[in-house]
Amino acid sequence: MLRIFRSARLYLPSIARRGYCDANIDLTEGEKKIISVLKTKFPSATKVEAQDISGGCGAMYTVFVEAEEFRGQRTIKQHRMVNEALKEEIKDMHGLRITTGVPG
Repeated sequence: MLRIFRSARLYLPSIARRGYCDANIDLTEGEKKIISVLKTKFPSATKVEAQDISGGCGAMYTVFVEAEEFRGQRTIKQHRMVNEALKEEIKDMHGLRITTGVPG
């Protein structure tokens, strides 16, 4: 069952249409790298998705992470955790859109 997650500012229908990133089908190298880093930093993640929204140049990404580590954390703390996990990758980006969730 495919679920679309919403936040106050971001709706990720394009990621949802691409499917889950576990398949690594048609993903850019940057998307694969981000997914790999996030899966390593959040081992309990039930979903990790990333999409290059810069037209393929890797300057801006949107990511979605659903992980148990976020349970009980405010949204801002969840986003800071993702920023910390991607701090090396963010150095080469123009922007990053983050959406997070808790399983269940």
